[in-house]
Amino acid sequence: MKVLILGGGVIGTTSAYYLANAGHEVTLVDRQPGPGLETSYANAGEISPGYSSPWAGPGVPLKAVKWLLMKHGPLAIRPKLDPVMWGWMLKMLSNCTSARYAVNKARMVPIAEYSRDCLRELRAETGIAYDERARGTLQLFRTQKQLDHIGGDVEVLKEFGVPFEVLDRAGCAIAEPALARVSEKYVGGLRLPGDETGDCHIFTTRLAEMAAQGNNPVEFRYGVTVEEILTDGRRATGARTDKGVIEADAVVVALGSYSPFLVKPLGIRIPVHPVKGYSITVPIADEAAAPVSTVMDETYKIATTRLGSRIRVGGTAELAGYDLSLRPSRRTPLDHSVTDLFPGGGRMEEATFWCGLRPMTPDGPPVIGKTRVEGLYLNTGHGTLGWTMACGSGRFLADVVSGRKPEVDPAGISVERYAA
Repeated sequence: MKVLILGGGVIGTTSAYYLANAGHEVTLVDRQPGPGLETSYANAGEISPGYSSPWAGPGVPLKAVKWLLMKHGPLAIRPKLDPVMWGWMLKMLSNCTSARYAVNKARMVPIAEYSRDCLRELRAETGIAYDERARGTLQLFRTQKQLDHIGGDVEVLKEFGVPFEVLDRAGCAIAEPALARVSEKYVGGLRLPGDETGDCHIFTTRLAEMAAQGNNPVEFRYGVTVEEILTDGRRATGARTDKGVIEADAVVVALGSYSPFLVKPLGIRIPVHPVKGYSITVPIADEAAAPVSTVMDETYKIATTRLGSRIRVGGTAELAGYDLSLRPSRRTPLDHSVTDLFPGGGRMEEATFWCGLRPMTPDGPPVIGKTRVEGLYLNTGHGTLGWTMACGSGRFLADVVSGRKPEVDPAGISVERYAA
């Protein structure tokens, strides 16, 4: 079939790669001048199936109040007269129960684990390089109370067979030697040795190049803004763009936080809403004082990741609609976390500051697969886990479009869970 993909981030690009491998004639369009230049550009760099958990969980409403009042807190809300935003927040609150958390996590872990396996297979087949490392993730606890409350997470890891290690101070310093210099800052950690890291933008760029030069080349059209999905009243037939109409047999919407705008006129409502995240990228000053993989600072919900000769520090959840302004106040927690745990590791005066809009669903799992409009598919709503779930989501979608049985149960990630 002729398949048109709307969106050139890591989700759209992996979708294009796997659809072309399945034999389809694929065209991808994106408004940016190249691949992966919005939310995929400077994320935290984690590929963390073990941390594939919903933000909505028991205790989160009380924690949110605490975070809003904290110095260097991980949450910021910019109130707007936006019923969509407030409706999304209410839906999220309704998922903050133990029962819903268990269901939603059980839907997220399989696609994340599958995606990690797909990425490893892709790396073995193509040799793609993207400052990747397979050195695990260390969730670092600054207080004994945090460490004492990991029982629920450990049970879920056991349930899904995810390898883990509970570490004391000495164990944390063995996993991340630079932390030995600041051992008084933490009490222990939870390490997931199977997690990986890598630069999402480099990966997306190189995969797009491979897809464009493959045996069944994908056509990439950048600098093209999608205005409308076209139908004949029954099925999707293409899209109208600012550069003209593009016809297709199937259309895939992979526009992240902007996906709801394109499908709403067709009667499809998906509760995907932007939650802004920030990052800084810091050149390494001292190898011995820098992280070797990813350290998740549990107190501030900030991930510090080694990417080649750079340190990527990502975090913050800001509800501010589609506002992409860089707020200096949101950089402060990032600066604090990395300099507190890895003093002297990076040249902070040379750090670059960035933000992006994570496409979040209120329950946690992404939205992938068929819609009620024949020939129209979604691949969106991955939240903070787009990089973690990208390859699996692309391959899953290619199977659905091709009429093959996916290797992951589609029930928990389909748009049907939002149907009235």
